[in-house]
Amino acid sequence: MVQSYELFYWPSIQGRGEFVRLALEEAGVDYVDVARGPKGVEKLMAALKEDATPAFAPPFLRAEGMTIGQTAAILMFLGERHGLAPEDPAGRIWTQQLQLTIADLVAEAHETHHPVGASLYYEDQKPEALRRAREFTAQRIPKFLGYFARVLGKQDYLLGRDATYADLSLFQAIEGLDYAFPKATAKELKRHPQLDELRRRVAARPRIAAYLASDRRIPFNEDGIFRRYPELDS
Repeated sequence: MVQSYELFYWPSIQGRGEFVRLALEEAGVDYVDVARGPKGVEKLMAALKEDATPAFAPPFLRAEGMTIGQTAAILMFLGERHGLAPEDPAGRIWTQQLQLTIADLVAEAHETHHPVGASLYYEDQKPEALRRAREFTAQRIPKFLGYFARVLGKQDYLLGRDATYADLSLFQAIEGLDYAFPKATAKELKRHPQLDELRRRVAARPRIAAYLASDRRIPFNEDGIFRRYPELDS
């Protein structure tokens, strides 16, 4: 068993790396958030070029002699080793399916403020962003959260009594939506109170609660995936 992991992600945003941080924190394992240390970004950029099996982009994890990229793949790896995924193959596939659906939601949330191109500033695409955000808040948030509410039902967690990495990720997605689109998200959480209950249940887990109260938890900001532009919320 690996005694310590190296996580490579940008040091000033939650972004996609936060989904991995939550799993590492819940697992209670030692890890180094490399880019938040001395010359961290330099080390991150060098690691992107040095590895024999390089990741396309952060986040990526170094563990057991491997470099693992893509958030969902990292979480699958961690989940199976640290009790954050079911033991049976069908349960593991179902957990990963839920994670990939969360990834779709996260990608669409990002595209509300960057609908034309990721290399452009928000200010360069505001008319398109407003149009994209209107569709996202009116149609896509209800569809995604309605789906997860149906999966959750009356259970404590998405797969039943035990939390998985998908529950941690859904918590993070809801937190992000609530930051970026508080009005639209509040409407859907009122329709699906079980999702708000899941959110509180995850936040109250001892290791997660300690993490959220620590300086390891980077605040949401307007450089990450979930950005609060009031004009995009409806």
